[in-house]
Amino acid sequence: MIVFVLTALLLLPTTTLAADTAAKPLFRDPIFDGAADASIIYDRQAGDWVMFYTNRRATLPNAQGVEWVHGTAIGMARSKDGGNSWTYQGTADIRYGEGQPVTFWAPNVERIGDTYHMWLTIVPGIFTDWNAPREIIHLTSTDLKRWDFADKLNLGSDRVIDAALHPLPGGGWRLWYKDERDGSATHYADSHDRKSWTQGGIAVKQRGEGPQIIEWKGYYWLILDAWAGLGVYRSTNLTHWEHQPYNLLAQPGTALTDRAKGGHPDVLVSGDRAYLFYFVQQEGEPEQAKDPTWKRRSVIQVVELKEKDGWLTADREQPTSVKLVPPQ
Repeated sequence: MIVFVLTALLLLPTTTLAADTAAKPLFRDPIFDGAADASIIYDRQAGDWVMFYTNRRATLPNAQGVEWVHGTAIGMARSKDGGNSWTYQGTADIRYGEGQPVTFWAPNVERIGDTYHMWLTIVPGIFTDWNAPREIIHLTSTDLKRWDFADKLNLGSDRVIDAALHPLPGGGWRLWYKDERDGSATHYADSHDRKSWTQGGIAVKQRGEGPQIIEWKGYYWLILDAWAGLGVYRSTNLTHWEHQPYNLLAQPGTALTDRAKGGHPDVLVSGDRAYLFYFVQQEGEPEQAKDPTWKRRSVIQVVELKEKDGWLTADREQPTSVKLVPPQ
C-alpha cells in the first residue's frame, strides 16, 4: 500500500520550468500529500535550508469530519540549491506528548544565538471537529532534528494558534498569534527572555491566521492568511499597522496545483529580495471531479514579493527563481 501511494504521488503533475526556476508545486509531501504552514530556516551545520511544515493527513482513509487535520506531525524537507527545489526528510522529533494522541500545527522556527527555537501550536488529541482547546509551546534544538520542550506560553486564552516572533527595535521580542476567542483577531505579547510574556492586546482586528513578520523596503510587514488570499499590513514601529487595500494571491492561479487562493505563508527576506512560501488547497484540480476528498490535499508554492507604490505585490503567474542567501 505504501509503495502504491508513493508511486502514485510521483506521477502527480508537476510543472517543471527552467533549471533555475522553481517548479509548481515547489514541494509536495509524499506520505499524506497535505503540506501546509511552511517555516524555513538555514541549517548552519549542514549548509542547506530546512522547511518545517504541518503534515496534514489528507489521504487518511475513512476520515471522520476534520480528523485528517488532527494527529499531524511536523514534516521536514531540505534544499541544497538555495530554496529552488526540496527533498522530503521525514518528520521532526518533537519531544512533547510522547505516547499520547496529540496534534502539531504551524511551526515557527527561528535561530537565536547558537540555538534553534520553535513555537508550535498544540491540540491535545485527535478531534473530528474544530471545538478543541489549542495552545502554543516553545521548543529548542541544536541540530534542527530533535526538539526538546522548553515551556508552554501563557497568553490568556485557551484557543491560541500560529505564533510568529520578531525582535523589537529597543530590545526584547514580540510574539504575534491568532486568538480564536477574540474573533480570530491577531494578538501580540512581549518578552525580554522569551519565557514570560506580557499580553499587549490586538495587533490586527480583522480575522485571519498564520501571521508572519518581516522588515523590508523601509517598513515592517505583517502578512497573514485572510481566507481570501493573504492580508498585508505595514508599520514603522511594529505596533500601529496600516492595512494594504488589496490581498495577495486572492485569485487562483492558472498552473496545475496552483489553482486556489494562497494560504498560511512563510516570508523570507534574502538580500534585497523577498519570497513568499504559501500553501494551496487542491480543490481547483481536475482530480477533484472524481475524488471529492482531493480538496484536502495541499502543496507548497513560492512567489517573489515585489514592492510597488509603497505596497506589496505577488504575481503567481510569473516564474520564480529562488536564491536564498545564507544569513551572516
